[in-house]
Amino acid sequence: MTEELARAAALARQGAAADLARAVGFMRAFARRRAPRTLPVPGGFAVLDDRYPGSYDDNKLIVGAGDGPGPASGALLRAADEVLAERAHRLVSVDDDRLGTALADAFAAAGYDHETNVVMAFRGAIPADPPAAEHLELEELLPVLRRDWRRSLPQAPEHVIDDLVRRVETRLRGADVVAFRGMRAPDGRIAARADLYAHGGVAQIEDVFTGEEHRGRGYARALITALLAEAAGAELIFLVAGASGWPKEFYARLGFEELGRVHAFLRT
Repeated sequence: MTEELARAAALARQGAAADLARAVGFMRAFARRRAPRTLPVPGGFAVLDDRYPGSYDDNKLIVGAGDGPGPASGALLRAADEVLAERAHRLVSVDDDRLGTALADAFAAAGYDHETNVVMAFRGAIPADPPAAEHLELEELLPVLRRDWRRSLPQAPEHVIDDLVRRVETRLRGADVVAFRGMRAPDGRIAARADLYAHGGVAQIEDVFTGEEHRGRGYARALITALLAEAAGAELIFLVAGASGWPKEFYARLGFEELGRVHAFLRT
C-alpha cells in the first residue's frame, strides 16, 4: 500500500509539472499573439504596445529558465532598462519559480517590488447545472471597465483611464476564443466580470473582478461556475492568483489546486 501511495503521489507530481508547463506555454503564446511588437531578451522575450505605453501587461519582459540555470540578474536588469527605456515602468515576469526566487535579492536591490503568484488548475467536477453568465460584447464591457478603473484610481488623468480601458481590445488576438462574461445584480448593473480564453485544448479564466458593493453575495462564485461549465471541453482549465490572500483560498474551495509559482518584478 505504501508503494502504491508513493507511486500515485509521483504520478500526481508529474501531472502537475506537465500542466504547469502547458499553462505557462499558453500564457506566453497569448502574450505573443496580442503584442504588436516582440523583442528577444535573455531567457525569453519582451512584448511592447506603443498605443498603451502605461499598460504594464502590454509592455514587459517575459523570461524563464528553460533547460539551464536561466539568465543572470544583471543581464535582465540591463535588458529591462534598454527595452522599456521609453516607458515609465519596468516589469519583468518570470514564469519559473526557481529562477524567480534566485533573482529576488538582486531585483530588490535595484528597487523592484516582488510579487509571487500561483498557477492553479481545476481538479473538481464540472457543475451539471451551472448558472448562466451573460455574454458581454466589447462595447458593453468598455463602460463597465471605465467605471471600475475610475473607482480604483479616482485621481488618475482621463487619458490614463482611457488607456487602461481600451487595452482590453488587444486580448481579442490572444486566443482562438476570447470571451467576456458577467453576472448582473438585480438592479441590472454588472456585479462581477471575468475573461475566458481558450486555445489548443487549454482554457484560462482571467481578470475576475467583483464591484466592491457586490462582494460577499456569491456573484464571483456563480460566474466562475458558469465559466467552468463553458470550458468543460478543455483538457486543462487554469487561472492565476496571488500566492497570499483570500482569492487563492476562494479558488481552492471551487476545486482549483496549485500547480506551481511564477513571479513578477515591478519598478515604477
